Amino acid sequence: MRPFARSERVCGQIQKLLSDLLQKKVNDPRLLMATVTGVKMSRDLKIAYIYFTLSGGEKCQKNALEGFSSASGFLKKALASKLGLRYMPDLKFIHDDSFDYGSRIDSLLHSIQQEPEET
Repeated sequence: MRPFARSERVCGQIQKLLSDLLQKKVNDPRLLMATVTGVKMSRDLKIAYIYFTLSGGEKCQKNALEGFSSASGFLKKALASKLGLRYMPDLKFIHDDSFDYGSRIDSLLHSIQQEPEET
């Protein structure tokens, strides 16, 4: 059994702190409904890929990406003060479409179950 890599521990901390920051400190209306679903780090801890999801269409996703890019400086500074890393990773925000995909599959399965059998 391998122990957790340092990057995995840092990912968990970033996700927890970032979710807290989005809920309490960020006042951007484009980010009100955004939820951080995961964080992945490069092995050298230089880049943090932050996955988020929100309800709405593609326009809401683009607005959220713009909101994250405008708030990235504030978020990076706030995270740096709480994480205590020697080098604060760059934050790259990516929309996580796995929830949309899952709900689409779920609706397809429900539609198959509701179709009457023809025999």
